[in-house]
Amino acid sequence: MTNQKTEMAGNGERDLVSVILPHFNQPAELRRCLASLVGQGAPGCRAEYIVVDNGSAQMPNAVVADFPGVRLVQELTKGPGPARNHGVTLAKGAILAFIDADCVAAPGWIQAITGNLTDPAVQVLGGDVQILHQDTTRPTGIECFEAEFGYRMEHYIKGQNFTGTGNLAMRRAVFDRVGGFAGIGVAEDRDWGQRAFAKGIRITWVPEMVAFHPARTTFAELARKWDRHTAHDFEVILAKPLGRLRWTLRTGAMILSPLAQIPRVLASRRIKGGVMGKLKALAVLTRIRLYRARLMVPLIFARDASRLSARWRKG
Repeated sequence: MTNQKTEMAGNGERDLVSVILPHFNQPAELRRCLASLVGQGAPGCRAEYIVVDNGSAQMPNAVVADFPGVRLVQELTKGPGPARNHGVTLAKGAILAFIDADCVAAPGWIQAITGNLTDPAVQVLGGDVQILHQDTTRPTGIECFEAEFGYRMEHYIKGQNFTGTGNLAMRRAVFDRVGGFAGIGVAEDRDWGQRAFAKGIRITWVPEMVAFHPARTTFAELARKWDRHTAHDFEVILAKPLGRLRWTLRTGAMILSPLAQIPRVLASRRIKGGVMGKLKALAVLTRIRLYRARLMVPLIFARDASRLSARWRKG
């Protein structure tokens, strides 16, 4: 008689969730993430944890050793996408769950995943990403900005057919059908989601599947994020009909966009710190939108944006 606990469902063990964490030079954050995950479970379900180091200066052996049963492997091809793909090749579960090493999983994260996948029609889940504040009574300007604008997962899922790969779960059969995540030269979350959408697979928004992500600590870190995204957006838009004109109009809209966002900031329930927090958010919003416009103007006359995408990660 087959033991249901170990029965393979064609694409992994039915009662096992494989949690895959890409890691790059963040041992303290990895420890915090694993502490939030290990021990989580759901009725009738087990979890395994696979940390995939992506070429850190030092492998996080000491961190992982403090969490018995967590597996540590290495993937030297640069980018979180290849790291996740390597983790999938080692995963035994019928459910794949992805979270970034610098995130903190909310209590019940795994239960939210397994509970929503009891419906056989549900294939892929995208969760909410909220800011992990250092001090909610004194939020920084960047924390205030990113609380509202940094992780718009519900908007991405419902409006653009993708979600962040740092808080994502799916059936193993879906991954096998869609294929792996792209490398560092592509916005792998958008690319994977839209490939899945093209195959008729829809992402389900799960607000109770929460991961907390620290805000960036400096404007330079925030700017580097937009170096990469601006490059990706340029390549996508330039490939469309009248792409150069589209980009020019988008650049003009970017300059004016802070004014249009004032009502949204004032109405936000995600920004901490009251009125002062909202003023901080507006100040950072204006600065980053003007920075993005400064990146976009030269691209009106450029052939490609490889220089920007290369700045996202060096070494």
